[in-house]
Amino acid sequence: MAAVGGHPAQGGGTGGGTDREAAPSEFRAAVEALRGARLRPEIELSPAPAPRRLAPHAFALTAAVEVDGEELADGRLVLLHDPAGQEAWNGDFRVVTMTRAELEPEMAGDPMLSEVGWAWLLDALQAHGAGYAEPSGTVTRCASQYFGALADRASSTEIEIRASWTPADGRFERHLAAWGDLLCISAGLPPAAPGPQPAADVPSLGGVVPMPARRRPRSH
Repeated sequence: MAAVGGHPAQGGGTGGGTDREAAPSEFRAAVEALRGARLRPEIELSPAPAPRRLAPHAFALTAAVEVDGEELADGRLVLLHDPAGQEAWNGDFRVVTMTRAELEPEMAGDPMLSEVGWAWLLDALQAHGAGYAEPSGTVTRCASQYFGALADRASSTEIEIRASWTPADGRFERHLAAWGDLLCISAGLPPAAPGPQPAADVPSLGGVVPMPARRRPRSH
């Protein structure tokens, strides 16, 4: 399983190695839960600088889905914590994510692509038993055709899912695992059964069929 990395950060410009020590116990426990999460082997996680202006405390990581040496999807997850709470969150924690994958060009014209992309996220959270509130986000699709010196590159279609939600259960590892599944589904991989239960006892992802995805090597 993939190992989790990341940088906790504290606002107010304190910086340095004292940030994690100064963070409240609830935030430290949440970070440890993320570090202990078990993800699919196709996911490679890397530490990332955490934003310092969105909340007093933050933890961030980036991820890439790789199969046979080819990167099929990538993204970023940030866990925010404000001990005083924020009205828009309806809580004191917030998960903020970005997921990006390249699709087959013919998928650009599918009128249901955005709705399906959003359903992938909600179904993954439900399948992992990750309680959430106040979900919000956008699903963007972009078709690119290349000209001139880049004319030899095949046209491409990319889907980008930006989403945030308030964890409602304190099981932060489940939220990371659900986001990992979203990355894999966006990459065109079949959903994996979450958790240690037998497959027959695992909730399905709502019957959502993964769309074919492919990330081609990019020319420079």
